[in-house]
Amino acid sequence: MSAPSIDVLGIGNAIVDVIAHADDAFLDAQSMPKGGMALIDEERAEAIYEAMGAGIQASGGSAGNTIAGIASLGGKAGYIGKVKADPLGHVFTHDLRAMGVHFDTPAATEGPATARCLILVTADAQRTMNTFLGACVNLTPDDIDEQIVASAGITYLEGYLFDPPHAKEAFRKAARIARDAGRKVALSLSDSFCVARYRDEFRALIDEHIDILFANEDEIMALYESDLDTAIAAVSKSAGIAAITLGAKGSMIVSGSERIAVPVAHVSQVVDTTGAGDLYAAGVLHGLSRGLPLAECGRLGSIAAGEIISHFGARPETPLASLIG
Repeated sequence: MSAPSIDVLGIGNAIVDVIAHADDAFLDAQSMPKGGMALIDEERAEAIYEAMGAGIQASGGSAGNTIAGIASLGGKAGYIGKVKADPLGHVFTHDLRAMGVHFDTPAATEGPATARCLILVTADAQRTMNTFLGACVNLTPDDIDEQIVASAGITYLEGYLFDPPHAKEAFRKAARIARDAGRKVALSLSDSFCVARYRDEFRALIDEHIDILFANEDEIMALYESDLDTAIAAVSKSAGIAAITLGAKGSMIVSGSERIAVPVAHVSQVVDTTGAGDLYAAGVLHGLSRGLPLAECGRLGSIAAGEIISHFGARPETPLASLIG
């Protein structure tokens, strides 16, 4: 088997994040529950965008954030996701390529606009998200480049993309290609509600194709409909490696009978928790792509997550490679 030309290839919802500060009065006026995430249509997305204050626009999406983290750590990264050939689609494409990420998925020329997540961050660091999925859910098996997948050491799948049937088939195609090429496949469960919708399918996918699983405490318990200890025991028999984030308690990496407790990285101030789990995954995957011990992979994940929550936005402001020692 040849050495991979890409360390980690992400497949996920290609979304542009539009991030701005807001106060509780704005959320109330827009009927937005603080800390919630609502799926909205294109008309509602345009209305919220017009009402928001000044902010930043950057390529986002869960797997996109993880892949940006891989690049910031000095890894070779690639991405597969669907945008439209419109202004926000150009923003997404330019951002990833400027980071050195390989991104060549053909943009749609018709259909819904490029997806965007309108993120309002309040003074208490809570994020309230309104997401228009647009073009990103139109990813199909035809968008999966077999050569790129086979050349990636780890293919990382974003659970949020599991809703549309054609995207689900794209996942399965990518997993088959990766495994046939002797590569690894990773999955992020993304959201406990997503897990509840597709629990049996996720469990089958994990049993058949997944080498590395990422989940938070709620997601792993939802997957196995159990308490945390029981869920950890169950996942240890399915995925080769499971990295489970536990909020302020840090994280745990599980591999067979091995349980590794990983502390959080010290952060002087929590500003915005957007993307913390995505960047934790970036650190762990970067370590795994380099063959590092699991405890060190967890340490890299904590460092990457700590950098993200110390500032506004879900992309590193300080090159992560300079922080990991």
